[in-house]
Amino acid sequence: MALETVCLEHIPSTHSVQVAFFRNVSNPDFLQSQLVARNPDFEYAFIDASSVVSRVQVLAATFKALTLLLSGSLRTPNVHSEIVCSLSPTNNIAEAYRRYGVTPQTKDVIIVKVLFPTEANPQPPSPESIWAHLQEHVKGSPVPLVDENIAAATDLAKVRKYYKLNGAPALNDAKDDLSRKTETEALVLASMALRGV
Repeated sequence: MALETVCLEHIPSTHSVQVAFFRNVSNPDFLQSQLVARNPDFEYAFIDASSVVSRVQVLAATFKALTLLLSGSLRTPNVHSEIVCSLSPTNNIAEAYRRYGVTPQTKDVIIVKVLFPTEANPQPPSPESIWAHLQEHVKGSPVPLVDENIAAATDLAKVRKYYKLNGAPALNDAKDDLSRKTETEALVLASMALRGV
């Protein structure tokens, strides 16, 4: 099973985070249509992997969204849409969906599912049932959510534009690809953390 359970520090054990990554997805328009229709069976964070530089970036957005959920201060309909918005360096929700969420042009999709009990659903679905649902409806090749696989999908020009990194001295002065990746990740995480400050 290519669905991974991730433990985030300082998050209650009642809230489980599941992540998956599909490359070469052939039905992104279908996935987007389910989100737009607010189909509860498709309550996931579908993230366009081309705008992501690392696993840490995805988990940082997930952690931020979970803290908003737990404090009762979500700005979007649910924790999954909040994860997508938490990737953005701005407070523009529509822009965040367009830049970081799944679109008909998306080729590679990172998926985050937060499982937790609610009054309406005291027993959340199991990771196995989530994985079966994803395998049935996401037409792509599952791969582990690791930095090497993410890097293969990243559009660095898009990342630099979205996070306003063009001309950043730290990137221009980087001596090799590894130091450039490290600096890019640090700048992206700082932009996400400072959003709206």
